[in-house]
Amino acid sequence: MLRTHNCGELRPSDVGKKVTLTGWVSRIRDLGGIRFLVLRDRYGETQLVVTPESPAYEKAEELGREYVIKASGEVKSRPKDTINTRIPTGEIEVYVDEIEVLSPSKMPPFYPGEETKDDLRLKYRYLDIRGGRVLKNLEIRHRVARTVRNYLDSQNFLEVETPYLTKSTPEGARDFLVPSRLKKGNFYALPQSPQLFKQILMVSGIDRYYQIARCFRDEDLRADRQPEFTQIDIEMSFVEREDILNLVEGMIRQVFREVLGIELPQEFDKLSYEDAMNLYGSDKPDRRYGMEMKDLTEFFRASKFKIARNVVDKGGFAKGFVVPDFSNRMSRRLGDEFSAFIRDFGLGGIVWFALKDGGIVSPTKKYLEKEYNEISKNLGMKDGDVAILAFHGDWEELCIGLGALRLRMGREYFRDLEKGFDVLWVVDFPFLEWDEEENRWVARHHPFTMPVLEDLRKYKDDPGKIKALAYDIIINGYEVGGGSIRIHNREIQEEVFELIGLTKEEAVEKFGFLLEAFEYGAPPHGGIALGLDRLVAIIAGEKSIRDVIAFPKTASGVCQLTGAPSKVDEKQLRELGIRVEVKG
Repeated sequence: MLRTHNCGELRPSDVGKKVTLTGWVSRIRDLGGIRFLVLRDRYGETQLVVTPESPAYEKAEELGREYVIKASGEVKSRPKDTINTRIPTGEIEVYVDEIEVLSPSKMPPFYPGEETKDDLRLKYRYLDIRGGRVLKNLEIRHRVARTVRNYLDSQNFLEVETPYLTKSTPEGARDFLVPSRLKKGNFYALPQSPQLFKQILMVSGIDRYYQIARCFRDEDLRADRQPEFTQIDIEMSFVEREDILNLVEGMIRQVFREVLGIELPQEFDKLSYEDAMNLYGSDKPDRRYGMEMKDLTEFFRASKFKIARNVVDKGGFAKGFVVPDFSNRMSRRLGDEFSAFIRDFGLGGIVWFALKDGGIVSPTKKYLEKEYNEISKNLGMKDGDVAILAFHGDWEELCIGLGALRLRMGREYFRDLEKGFDVLWVVDFPFLEWDEEENRWVARHHPFTMPVLEDLRKYKDDPGKIKALAYDIIINGYEVGGGSIRIHNREIQEEVFELIGLTKEEAVEKFGFLLEAFEYGAPPHGGIALGLDRLVAIIAGEKSIRDVIAFPKTASGVCQLTGAPSKVDEKQLRELGIRVEVKG
């Protein structure tokens, strides 16, 4: 080894030792001819002292920041008035008598640890990681993955790798396609998830499978979506929903215990999809803000306020939530701003009122004072509270729009409540949802999810009412994972394919190998996939998954470091039998 210790290791007990350290020169100071260098590596920082009497003094004068050096010298105690309590090595320093430059550095576009533009951070990701924040997150990611593997190993799971080059299938996002040189005109697809393979593994008799799997989806990108991502993929045979939920709860508790030293509840809360939407306007609610939504329709059945009365008379709904101690902030201007916000969700706007000094304050008081007084009592409002209400004919749209406003208010005005970890399950999802563009029903999770069989028979002519044996795990308002009990019967699977508009011929062409496998003794099975990137981001306290991925893409899917995606030369294309024609 080139070093005897790392830069985060030395303590007062090492005083008097002759040591050799290696790393990057993070800072340089010259105080009265004595040069102080801060040497940094993955493990921490150590202060080096080079006096004019040192044989290394001339070499130290040549150094620049981010030079990689090897430095040898004696460990000494720092004077009491110079101890740095912010770092573990802050009680010692190394008096250097030998320096070797292992690699010089140009002046970087930014110094590690400095705030800079995201495009620079990604282009020079090695400098960004060197700064410490992303490095710390990658260490957390490693510990999370290690804990997951150890936990699942203790539960008798096998880690099985599934192919990266597979068959393109419909549903979900677009596939990334890989042309075949040996079968010109044919393509592999990179897997959006190992869904079909893990079900095949259940048919194979591997009753407990997991994989920390790479997945690829050619989606329209958003700021916090990556074209390639990692999921903790789990599948189990001979189980019911509660078995999978209990297993995952144990795994999540173990991760938080080992990585953060935090004990999560012994049992996670469960909310039905309908309750989650009713109370929070989201199937991934962040409950830390409170402000649960309430149905207020009954208060407007006899109202003289035409806007509300017209909605309710036509079978529509009124909903609202209380914002505690917000009256001093609320204003007509802010009400107009909130109205504009929810109009983007198809709603007409909001009405609001505040309890202030024992009375109602509202721009619409003269129209709705009676209703507001009744609502304030029903909701148990206190002086200083504000109620925000909206009306709409479609229950789901009303829930979503008002829920989005609730979440916005929480994030803008109640950041002090964003403490701890709110973990829950959302269950009893609708099985299907209507796709306006394709003019057909599509699977809400995926078409291999088991529907509630009683619903499948009962609501054949009204498929939107069919419930799925599906479940999502939510942490702090983010969907961290989702799964379901799977279909393991060919007849049921074909019936579901028919519901989503796949002909028998299309089903056999796309999924024939799965349907055939079901005819050779398929056990009841189910599973879940958890987003490792999102889980690590939550644990690390990061808003974006890009900060817990070593080499992420931009929002447009570009790798700033390497320049991918890029063109390839004509020879490669000829070998694949491909001609590129760029349009638009």
